[in-house]
Amino acid sequence: MRFRGSRELVLVVLGAVLLACLMTYPLIVGFDHVGRVDNNDGRWSIWVVSWVAHALTTDPAQLFRANIFYPHQDALAYSEANIAAGVVGVPVWLLTKNPYATHNFVLLVSFVVSFAGAYYLCRYLTGSRQAAMVAGVLFAFCPFVFVRFAHIQLLLVGGLPFCMLAFHRLVDRTTVGRAVALGAILWLQGLACAYYGIFGGMAVGISSIVIAITRGRWREWRYWAAIGGAAVVSIALTAPFFLPYITLQRETGFARTLEGAQTYSANWAAWTASGAWAHRWALDPSRSEVLFPGAVALVLGLAGAFVGWQLTTAAAQRAATTETRLDRGVVLSYIITGLVSFWITFGPKAGLYSVLYATVPVFSFLRAPGRTGIVVALCLTVLASIAIARLLERRRHAGWMAAGLMIVAVADLVQAPIGLREAPPTPSAYQELARLPVAPVAVFPYWANNLNYHGHAEYMLASTAHWQPLINGYSDHIPQDFRDNSLILRGFPTLESFAVLERLGARYVVFHLGRYAGPSHEEVLGKIEAFANYLRPIDKTGDVWLFEIVGWPR
Repeated sequence: MRFRGSRELVLVVLGAVLLACLMTYPLIVGFDHVGRVDNNDGRWSIWVVSWVAHALTTDPAQLFRANIFYPHQDALAYSEANIAAGVVGVPVWLLTKNPYATHNFVLLVSFVVSFAGAYYLCRYLTGSRQAAMVAGVLFAFCPFVFVRFAHIQLLLVGGLPFCMLAFHRLVDRTTVGRAVALGAILWLQGLACAYYGIFGGMAVGISSIVIAITRGRWREWRYWAAIGGAAVVSIALTAPFFLPYITLQRETGFARTLEGAQTYSANWAAWTASGAWAHRWALDPSRSEVLFPGAVALVLGLAGAFVGWQLTTAAAQRAATTETRLDRGVVLSYIITGLVSFWITFGPKAGLYSVLYATVPVFSFLRAPGRTGIVVALCLTVLASIAIARLLERRRHAGWMAAGLMIVAVADLVQAPIGLREAPPTPSAYQELARLPVAPVAVFPYWANNLNYHGHAEYMLASTAHWQPLINGYSDHIPQDFRDNSLILRGFPTLESFAVLERLGARYVVFHLGRYAGPSHEEVLGKIEAFANYLRPIDKTGDVWLFEIVGWPR
């Protein structure tokens, strides 16, 4: 039995790897030199995975002291920490020190885990391996995921089905070990993506109530003790990693507002939007999100809800087959969870999100209600697996039918080739920085307003070649002193900007001369010449120049 389980796992993983390589092409052929470098969120994503992997393999105690926004401490907490992604990337980082290979390995692993999670959840519930394989495709490669290719944390959806699998196993046999397992998986999903950790907890909470009512377990203290114990385990494991965010909120007042959440909420057009070739024609320019789950998932999911509603009790269903764990309560839990999640996607104006924001503290950290759409996709996937299992039940050619359904599902969801770009060559100035003593670096042009702050992500990605502390930075939270200083530093070199760098302790400056357009290019060259006594050239190869500050003009 153990061997058969291991062989099944190997086959599932191999199948998932092949599908991931196909659906994300040409990622696999440019594994160590392609990425979303046309997008500054994509550059940030590559940087953060590399930073976490680097920190964990050099000085784990300094994990949150990311090399940005110097001299600020715990700058990793200014956005999603991506700890789980960094942990997954550690082996590739140690082998290659290549940020693109490290990031792309995590990206591929995210698809494999998502496929495996949906497979094992749906196989557990339906007892059908063929239905579970189709479900793996529907969830792992849904349009929601592909539109978030530039945000590594939003690709890590695979923990959601594993959370629900752990929940169902706990319901079916309530033990301390299974309660701890559920809490640990919720914690891991939270480390991978805080949004999805919260969504996973919400899905488990709704399902716990529905199952308690439909199976008559609402008076069973062991049941509630197990659910509560899982919550305690999850919170206890999460707390140490959450403390920097609490500190940030307390010291700066940083919080998400309801008005901001509306910006990242869905509208009706979002639910018909998809980047897949099969339905890209339906993209509406007025969409606020991309949330269409796919035609196959939608049709079969609705069919599965109807089929599942015909189930009576768990005992009657298990009498028909010893493989399935389905009953009407389980089906109802996915219907309700899907509908609640669908409602939340519309944000504050729809009402429910506003109630949750006011009553559930963690919702104050969220700014994108539309991302709850991934829970809708999971619920439709589970319901679709019920319809597929019924369709294939006792069919003579069930295997061929399942293979056909998989091909249809892939055709429905495929978006390849994915729009990736070649990594630019590393300037010799950055290679030289890696050999110099550790000291703060300022990189120019210095982007200085809300519309341009994201430009600093280019310098962050380049810093993976040297890991010197950067005075530059880009994240969800932009410190106020950084905003104030940027208004002065954008004119560097000047007397005022030298004074700011002196106060910050800067030692090196880098100029990306190609980023200065028109007259600005000649102007900055003239300024560099004017302050030549204070800037010692180290590397002036190409259009990226490196200097050391050797004095402070008065």
